[in-house]
Formats: sequence, structure tokens, C-alpha cells
Amino acid sequence: MSETVERHEFGAEVGRLLDLVVHALYSDREIFLRELVANAADAMDRRRFEALRGGAPALPPDAKVRLVPEKEARTLTVSDSGIGMSKEELGQNLGTIARSGTRAFSQTLATEKPAEGAEDTRPSLIGQFGVGFYAAFMVADRVRVTSRKAGAEEAFAWESDGRGGYTLEPAERSEPGTDIVLHLKEDAGEYLESYRLEHLVRKWADFITVPVAIVAEGKEEAANQGTALWRKPKSEITPERYTEFYRQTGMNFDEPWATLHWRAEGALEFTALLFIPGAKPFQAIEGERESRVRLHVRRMFITDEAGLLPSWLRFVQGVVDTEDLPLNVSREMLQATPVLTKIRRAVTGRVLSELASRAKDLEGGYASFWENFGPVLKEGIYEDFERRAEIAPLLRFRSSAVEGWTSLPDYVARMKDGQEAIYYLVADDAEALKGSPQLEGFKARGIEVLLLSDHVDAFWPEQLNRFEEKPLRSVTQGGLDLSKFAPEDSEAEAAPGIEALVAAVKAALAGDVSDVRATDRLVDSAVVLSASGSGPDLQMQRLLRRAGRGGAASLPVLEINPRHPLIRRLAGQPEAEIGQAAGTLLDLARIQDGDTPRDPVAFARTVAAALAERTNG
Repeated sequence: MSETVERHEFGAEVGRLLDLVVHALYSDREIFLRELVANAADAMDRRRFEALRGGAPALPPDAKVRLVPEKEARTLTVSDSGIGMSKEELGQNLGTIARSGTRAFSQTLATEKPAEGAEDTRPSLIGQFGVGFYAAFMVADRVRVTSRKAGAEEAFAWESDGRGGYTLEPAERSEPGTDIVLHLKEDAGEYLESYRLEHLVRKWADFITVPVAIVAEGKEEAANQGTALWRKPKSEITPERYTEFYRQTGMNFDEPWATLHWRAEGALEFTALLFIPGAKPFQAIEGERESRVRLHVRRMFITDEAGLLPSWLRFVQGVVDTEDLPLNVSREMLQATPVLTKIRRAVTGRVLSELASRAKDLEGGYASFWENFGPVLKEGIYEDFERRAEIAPLLRFRSSAVEGWTSLPDYVARMKDGQEAIYYLVADDAEALKGSPQLEGFKARGIEVLLLSDHVDAFWPEQLNRFEEKPLRSVTQGGLDLSKFAPEDSEAEAAPGIEALVAAVKAALAGDVSDVRATDRLVDSAVVLSASGSGPDLQMQRLLRRAGRGGAASLPVLEINPRHPLIRRLAGQPEAEIGQAAGTLLDLARIQDGDTPRDPVAFARTVAAALAERTNG
């Protein structure tokens, strides 16, 4: 070893810490490139700032971060024209884990506020914790850093294998800046491919202000856009440019239904550019439960798993960029800080405000939004207690009384005098709802019922419970009293002996229903199912049975229309004949509600026999 080469050892604890940084801190080894590019960008921003103050020579006109893969030598060089490091700084910044030159510089800048009225030219720096550089050892078994401090004549080289220590020695570099040469491991050959490097730059550093280029086979190609659209004033962005960005970042082909672009200033500062798609994505969002809004810190992409929006707004796409968010040392897992909580709250509130504004114009496009994403938005009623009151007016429904979509406020405005509840019916098939026997009594009395058929509709009404002090009641819930509302058409008289008929049917169906009773909420149908007054409604009972969680507590109630011709005829029959007909009545009620007969084969034989008898007669 030359006398000019100084050998330095990592301490035992420091060596172990470095091993943890390399093998445990980052979950994805490709992060190394993001960290090195971020460091290079910071170095160039620092030099630009120092040049304005007269403390360093100006950046060259073609200054950029250059990535140079050399396949024969198996090296990848990350080169910049930034502020550079002296020999002492190389030892301090690279020889001391978690000591960040960027952080120290940022702390100095924080005390240097610009004069009143003067432009703030302080750079926005990315690095914070001084560990990102060591991510290089995930892909390299040896790293050599050659750096020349801006304004100095000498250059020095730092080199290490990431295990026993590092060396410092004089070196040559014609211009200020830093070259980081990674001698790649055998399994890291992918990072010698230009297309792979370009993909990583596009993913992690596409929007940083410093240009990034890939130099391969004598050619230099730009690798990043260098312009963060969300940082531009809205007045400078055309609708076409918004659409282009929406399609590029979200891999969409449609036009955005809504574009939200704003900058939050004050105690909390961030910029957001969000889109609500104009069409459903190809991949069903019902299966994807997490929001994928991209989080950037100072234009550098951090993650799309920050949960910036709740799952019930996961259809929203776009970017949130902040300079205030503290990150943990790996930048891959965010700290649960009040700052992040405030950003989530602010972004969620802004999206809801946009929806509330657009919901006033149903014909102007809100209907198309609702048909695309309404079922997802409904999940917010079930999941988000704090936001239920804001979400409820945004919901839209089909109705037994009006065409098209309607809302809860509109329903309340149309309620009959004396009506105390908001009534709804849930089923799997939207079309079947319109002719459901469950609606007959309500239609006869001019009472409106909301028709729900989305996969979440069995769950959220119970969570909302009330709207404008009106309780929500399923029409299949037993015990509904409609006696205060007279039917609009006269009703036939009830069959004599109905009490005995009810008792006989109940005895015959013991174990299949929890109760049998006469009802005044049927007009054209002979029977209908309902739920007991204290249990879940019918749709929830069906879901429980499908999940194998049904039981005596979830058995339905069979309600009989005492004015129907079939029931009037049965009321005068012997108990044995009533017992035989009881099973068919139950199966008819099940079919009417979109369910299957208890024994489809037996039911088919019964119907066939009845038809044959009628034909012979």
C-alpha cells in the first residue's frame, strides 16, 4: 500500500451497523440508485446555491447526473458536477454512518433566512440521514468515491468493501464533483443494462429538477423528465397536458373525470395533483384495498403505499409532494407522525369537497362517476365513522318512486306526512328489486323505497343508522307497522280462519322458519319472507348462510297475505293438506327473493304435479 494511502478501520459496532444498513434497512435493492441519484442531486443544488453566494464556481452549462455502465469492467459509475467533498469530508461523511453532510448543511440554511422581500434561493435538499450511500453495498462488493471540492485543486478517493474499513488517498479529477464507482456483485449484472437503469430513474427520480443521463456505448441519453407538473401554476397547464400526465402516471387511456390541483400553504405545506378517472380501471378496484396515490418528497418518489387516501377513495390517482414530511432512515416506511396524519386529513377533505360540489350536477356527470365508483365510496360509510356525515349526501340510489338516481336528502324531502323512517330493500339483482313482493305494501301506500344491489349494501345502512334524524329501515325487517298509512286502493277482505291457517303452516315449517304470521304489506303475492325484528335483514341472513354462519337465530319469518285467493282457499282446507302446501309456500317466497328452493328437485316435481292435475281437470 502506498504511503499516501491511509487505512481506517470501522469500529466493531459501526461495522455491525453497516451490515444492518446493507442487509436489513432496505427491502428492495434497486433503492440504491434512488439514494445515489438523490445525493448527487443534492450536491449539485448545494453548488448552485454556493455559487450564488460567491462561495463556489458556477455549475457547468451541461451539469447533470450521469450514469455510466461498463459491462466489461462490471462497474456502474454515478457522476455529478456538484459541490464535491474534501478529504476531511470524505472521511466524515462516508466514514461515519448516519452523519449527513446534507443534513448539516440544511440545519445551517435554516438559520439563514432571506432578507424581507428578497427571493428565497435556498435549495430544497433531499438527503437527511446519511445512510443512503451505503445502499450501494447491496449491489456492489467494492465502492470507490473520487471527489473534488468546488474551489479546491486537489481530489481524493475513498474506497471500501463495506466490511473491514475504508481507505483515503489522493486522486485525480479534472473538475469539481464526485464519481462513485460501484464494482457490481455477480448477481447485480442487471444494473449494467441501460434499459434497466432508465426504468429505475423513471420510477424514482423522473421529476427531480436535476437532469439525469445514461452514458452507454459513447452515447448520452436523457433518462428523466426533470419537470414536476404539479409544481407548475395551474394557469400554465393546459387540459391536454393534465390528461397526458394522468395517462402517463396511471397507465390510463380515458379522460379524467375530475382534476384536483392545489398547493397547501401555512403550517403544513404540500402540493397535490389528483385525478378521478372517467372510467373503471381494467383491474377491478373491489379487489385492491389500498390507495395508490404517489408520495414524493421534494419531487423524489418515495412510495405509493403511504395510505394518503382511505381505501374507500382508492379510485383516486395522482401525486402528493411535500417538503415537511419526516421520513425514517430508509424512506421506505413512513413514521406515524402528526404531519402525515394532517396531510391525509387535508387530502381526503379536499377530495370530498370536490365530490360534494360535483354531486349537485347529476346530469352533468356525477351519474357517470357514481356508476363507476359508487360501490367503493359506500365503503366509507361502513369503515369511516368520522366521515359518515360527509359521505352520506354523496350516495345515489335507484328508487321505487322516481326514475334515475336519487339521494338521501331528496328522499327525505319526498317523505309522506307521518313517515318516520327511510325504507330500503337490498338484493343481489337490481332488476329483480323493481318487481319484488317486498315492495307491494309500500307501493300500495305511496311510500318510497330505496333499491340497493351493490355488494356492500348489506353492510353500510346499519352503520349509518340515521340520516337527518330519520332511521334507516330495511323493508325485509320484521315488525314494520304500515297501519297508519291507508292503501290507496281498497283491499279485499281477509280470509276467515286465518289464525288456524297460520298455526298449521308454522307447525309444518318448524325448523325452516322462525315464525309465520299474517301481514298487511302484500297486495298481489301470497307470501313473502322477512327477518325477525331483532336480527339482521334478509340479505344479511343470506350472506351468513352462504358463509356457513347461519342458524336458528337467522331463520326467516314467513308472512302470509290473508287476502290472496290462494291463501283464502287454503284457509278452508284440512290441516294435512295445509301441511303439504306449507313447504311450497316457503319455496315460492324464497324464489321471489332471489333464493333457491330448499330442495329444487322436489319443488319441480310438486309444480309439475300441480300443472298435470290442473290440465287433467
